[in-house]
Amino acid sequence: MTFQSLGLAAELLKAVEQTGYTTPTPVQMQAIPAAIAGQDLLVSSHTGSGKTAAFTLPALHKIIDRRPAPGSGPRVLVLTPTRELAQQVEKAVQTYGKALRWLNTACLVGGAPMFAQIKQLQRQCDVVVATPGRLLDHLNRRKIRLSDVEVLILDEADRMLDMGFAEDIDAIVAATPGKRQTLLFSATLDGVVGNMATRMTRDAERIEIEVAQEDRGQIEQRLMFADDLGHKNRLLHALLGDDGMNQAVVFTATKKSADELSLALQEKGIAAAALHGDMHQTQRNRTLDRLRQGRIGVLVATDVAARGIDVAGISHVINFDPPRQAEDYVHRIGRTGRAGRDGIAITLSGPRETGLIRAIERFTGDRLAVHTIPGMEPSPRKPAGPRPGGNGGRRFGSGAKPGGGSYGRPGGDARRSGGGFSRDGHPSRSERSHGDRRSRG
Repeated sequence: MTFQSLGLAAELLKAVEQTGYTTPTPVQMQAIPAAIAGQDLLVSSHTGSGKTAAFTLPALHKIIDRRPAPGSGPRVLVLTPTRELAQQVEKAVQTYGKALRWLNTACLVGGAPMFAQIKQLQRQCDVVVATPGRLLDHLNRRKIRLSDVEVLILDEADRMLDMGFAEDIDAIVAATPGKRQTLLFSATLDGVVGNMATRMTRDAERIEIEVAQEDRGQIEQRLMFADDLGHKNRLLHALLGDDGMNQAVVFTATKKSADELSLALQEKGIAAAALHGDMHQTQRNRTLDRLRQGRIGVLVATDVAARGIDVAGISHVINFDPPRQAEDYVHRIGRTGRAGRDGIAITLSGPRETGLIRAIERFTGDRLAVHTIPGMEPSPRKPAGPRPGGNGGRRFGSGAKPGGGSYGRPGGDARRSGGGFSRDGHPSRSERSHGDRRSRG
């Protein structure tokens, strides 16, 4: 199948051709014709499947034959969970719609100056890409009206709900026409996402794309126990100094921790940078560009900020702070193992974090293989009940391979226990999430 067979307008086909794409991906093959036909869609598809083109191309096709009436509001509205994703989508819209000289876009995200966005909205905007919180701010200030929206797109709907945007989304959708077309894309279409989809769509066609095994590299998952914060820091420095390290993403629980850890690494001569929600948009863009160019070796990030980062060179993910939500673990480690390459995910667990480790193991069905670094083993701790069973050491991705051994040190032995730690870990109390999830990234 070719893009020509999908029914797209000639202007869009020319733009696709200029990007170098010749064959549509499975999600594009199914979603584009259905969307062009006017169907509401519920699409389950993974990052890297081509889903952005799957919704931007038919949305542009719908508005291509009619220029906007003077003074009308946006005709296409795209909601995304993060600023980076919003920017990526806007860039895709501009790329595929470059033959439409009259096409104007606006990207409304937090962390960018409100004044500049208001100025953007004063001109005619055909396509608006936004994060829910910032769009609702503009809506409440009466700086934008959504009564002309013809196509509403929710990208990574599951993530937006995880981040606490459910009420914002409901308020935004209520401001759009009931006759609109709705395209919802999500990693899962069940649970709360399914409930939202039922409210927002009409006779929606359901499309579920399986993740091709060959598209995913193997991600070896490892667990290291630490006595305290100082021990964690020593383990991290040892890991980052390993010869097998290319680029790494290090996850922290808070924005403050990301800043502090990044600065500490820089002081030790490591090319590190932080990425979190309190940074100005220009800073975030500059940091991501440096990461893609290989000028940054270590990115220290929060969960929200790192969502959607797709850099093939990331060889390691290190959870300096285990995620408070087990679902975030899968999103985190998915930053490595890209483009068919293998990756390594290492989680550092302090004395009060074993409850979080158990939650991760229950969620994934995997028992994380305990690793040590010779000379940096943890102190003995009192064991606390058995850890959940599972496929200990199973690789996350397209294959299975037992884990084990110490981490990448010349002459290291192959000890499977966590030094003085038993395989059962030690007593802990699960830590609660700190406040609203939107404030943490």
